[in-house]
Amino acid sequence: MANDVSERESFSEKLQVPEALTFDDVLLRPMESRVEPDDADVSTRVSKNVELNVPILSAAMDTVTESGMAIGMAREGGLGVLHRNMDIEAMVAEIERVKRADELVIRRENVVTARPGQTVRDVDEMMEREGVSGAPVVDEEDVVLGIISGTDIRPYLEVGESDEVREAMTDEVITAERDVTARDALELMYDHKIERVPVVDEEGHLVGLVTMQGILQRREHEHAARDDDGRLVCGVAVGPFETDRAEAADEAGADVLFIDCAHAHNLNVLDSAREIKQSVEADVVVGNIGTREAAEEAVDFADGLKVGIGPGSICTTRVVSGAGMPQITAVAEVADVAAPEGVPVIADGGIRYSGDAIKAVAAGADAVMLGSYFAGTDEAPGRVITMNGKKYKQYRGMGSVGAMKSGGGDRYLKDADDDEEFVPEGVEAATPYKGTLASELHQLVGGMRSGMGYVGAETIPDFKERAEFVRVSSAGQTEGHPHDVMITDEAPNYSPQND
Repeated sequence: MANDVSERESFSEKLQVPEALTFDDVLLRPMESRVEPDDADVSTRVSKNVELNVPILSAAMDTVTESGMAIGMAREGGLGVLHRNMDIEAMVAEIERVKRADELVIRRENVVTARPGQTVRDVDEMMEREGVSGAPVVDEEDVVLGIISGTDIRPYLEVGESDEVREAMTDEVITAERDVTARDALELMYDHKIERVPVVDEEGHLVGLVTMQGILQRREHEHAARDDDGRLVCGVAVGPFETDRAEAADEAGADVLFIDCAHAHNLNVLDSAREIKQSVEADVVVGNIGTREAAEEAVDFADGLKVGIGPGSICTTRVVSGAGMPQITAVAEVADVAAPEGVPVIADGGIRYSGDAIKAVAAGADAVMLGSYFAGTDEAPGRVITMNGKKYKQYRGMGSVGAMKSGGGDRYLKDADDDEEFVPEGVEAATPYKGTLASELHQLVGGMRSGMGYVGAETIPDFKERAEFVRVSSAGQTEGHPHDVMITDEAPNYSPQND
């Protein structure tokens, strides 16, 4: 026994610990600059093969990201990551909603069509049910015969409810070929005063549909993040051992799969992540990690690394487990390993202000992921509630009891039988209602551009190379916030509630 004690490290030596820093511990050092914030280019990579126009992701949380949020994020140039507290069938449907949104050519399987022998009443009810104002008319072989719209049949002035579609449809149909561009389709619509153009193959079979609404949406979101086919990009969270879910998401068209685990530096998780990577075509981001050693284990196969052990506002991992890593140090350690290998780094959690986001980039992150920041927006799931005269939306950690019971327990490598209790690592809360996602992103990205201006860097890579930190004391932290005043009108990008 005495030999064992003499040979091992003394407990007191464990107290000689390295320092670890987080956002409030540092500031960016202002530097000589000719860069105006509006000129800063914030485009980046979120994984080896997926590029974004803004370095922002919405978190894979069931009170943050479903298809509505993912569509909104991609339209603004970022990426939404669908949560996994849903069955595989529902997940596939959510991915397809994202991929169909803003699609230039609506695919044949998603086009609402009519048959010439249907009654006007049936088609009218079908179009109202499907939420469309017109439909191509096709025969049994899917050859386009005509097109019918609400103006052709309402209010049944020219035809009766029981008349057949062939009597009401426009049979001189303007069509386009498969390779039609948005400009060409728009010219056709203006020239012929129509709102939809069927896309056909050489034999006249329907292969898709272009609508005026779809073109205008694409023009409105010209900086959207899109895949090679022009569809909005979509991220999806999958469990560390859910190969079937990963393959289904890949098949449905997901661009990036995120291994959704609170502690990815677990050898079983890493082994499974390697298997998932080999079975899919989509990029695979591994997370969450927080140390140099974890990055070294994953960098040889991962397309991206996600960093964050317990920094989230609703996460209790650090106080429940006693483990964690302050976020600035965690990002820097992972980036030291990932950057030389060309593997992007995502900083996940702990970001309260736009200044925190750009500090994470200065520490080595290529993009940042936020949860509570977006949970209060219109695009987030959940209803608006009123408490004490103020509006809020529900927000919960994926380690909360509610989220775990909904299927998220294995994110924390935990499971429980019906007669057992979970050991949660998160809480359920309410976050202030904020309005539209676009307005929140405008403030967030604008603040990040301001940080790039102070450092004198025009691009994210230049900023990461040029930025320097200074340490901040507790007095300096106080000095950095509004102080010695009573705020009468809150700014859109700052709230005392975040202090």
